[in-house]
Amino acid sequence: MSEPNILLADLIGEAGVSNAGLASRINRQLGTRYDHTAVARWVRDHAIPRGRAPQVICEILSQRLGRQVALSDIGMDRTNPDRAPSDLGTVVARTAAMWRQDARDDRFLADARPAGGAAVIMPLFEWENPPGDADVSKAGSHAIGAGDVDRLATARQRYEEMYRRAGGIPVRPRLARFLADQVAPALAGSYSDATGRRLHRTVGSLTALAGICAYDASRQALAQRYFLAALRMAKASGDRRFGGYVVALLANQAMSQAEYRLVIQYCETALRAAHGDLTPALVSDLCTMQARAYARLGDQQACHAQMTRAETAAGHIRRDEEPTETSYVQDGLVETQHAEALRQLGDLTAAEGYALEAVRTAEGAHLRGQVHRHAGLAMIRAQGGRVDEALAPARVMLERVRGMESGRLHDRVRSVRRALADRSSEPEVQEFAEQCDAELRLGL
Repeated sequence: MSEPNILLADLIGEAGVSNAGLASRINRQLGTRYDHTAVARWVRDHAIPRGRAPQVICEILSQRLGRQVALSDIGMDRTNPDRAPSDLGTVVARTAAMWRQDARDDRFLADARPAGGAAVIMPLFEWENPPGDADVSKAGSHAIGAGDVDRLATARQRYEEMYRRAGGIPVRPRLARFLADQVAPALAGSYSDATGRRLHRTVGSLTALAGICAYDASRQALAQRYFLAALRMAKASGDRRFGGYVVALLANQAMSQAEYRLVIQYCETALRAAHGDLTPALVSDLCTMQARAYARLGDQQACHAQMTRAETAAGHIRRDEEPTETSYVQDGLVETQHAEALRQLGDLTAAEGYALEAVRTAEGAHLRGQVHRHAGLAMIRAQGGRVDEALAPARVMLERVRGMESGRLHDRVRSVRRALADRSSEPEVQEFAEQCDAELRLGL
């Protein structure tokens, strides 16, 4: 899959010129016959037109924007670039362009597919291995201090709470606008190395949260690009623990895409690369994801081994020593994940034991967690043919999910609905199925 030229798309949008308008201006200078489809192809396929067209594009955009635009600024430098694609400045420029495109166009990358192969493995390799960034200070147009970083961190907490209460679908565009309008200018400011590392740590966390919202809105390609950008910022921050968290997000996304061996690879990379710096909460989550992946692959022994590792790590969690990002690892999460792994292995008795413990602590979890816990218990009972007993947790699940706009939670509701409706035609089950359909229609 070719990466779209978001640098060119961003500058075209900033200049306020249409694809047809840009093509027309080029044609007037060069006598060519480009049209809007040619410009769209330059963006979509990252194609570079022949001859002087790239230089003319720079001249047109420079005149429209009132500043000098270079070939590297539009992603059309055919020569060996001075900076590698993973260079921090290059990544920040591309990421800021991505924020602006996402804020302008609600369909940005909607039809794209997540990248694979080297496009994913190389950012992971570069995060794991030296060299690090020797100096992330910047001389910009305005000073950025500790107070500015603190305000961004506070905003991140606010958006996370919104996500947990409302779902990623409504929060994603709001967060994209915040990144474009408030965060991009902060990165372009002036700051010391120490402030810069804190800034990149905080911006990386905001970017990761935007990826979570995109993932929850079923925008997988966009989510992946946000996660990979956050991983590069994690390296700039020097916080290996935060980088491990971002890799865990990539692993969770891979799980949803049924890339189970990739899940295991991601998790092992995070555990290895952080050199023991990961917090117990994150270690437990990484191990539970591996357990679920091994269960999907039918490897019972490896699944049980990872379950044991997860439970051991969970026993060492100290909430006041955990970063903000791992607050999702609440009491009962490990049990929820283990119940799912055991359900996949067909060990329904043990799975139900874990699920009941997860439900017992559900009231202390956020709403999203409550939905997953009750859904998990319903799925286990339905798989065992106990549909009548599955209805009670299924109804609680539906009550908790009501009003939330979340593609992931809606998929969970569909799974429970299907599990019950496929196993029984009893009036109560059919009534529940109709209630699910009504809720899903409201959430579209």
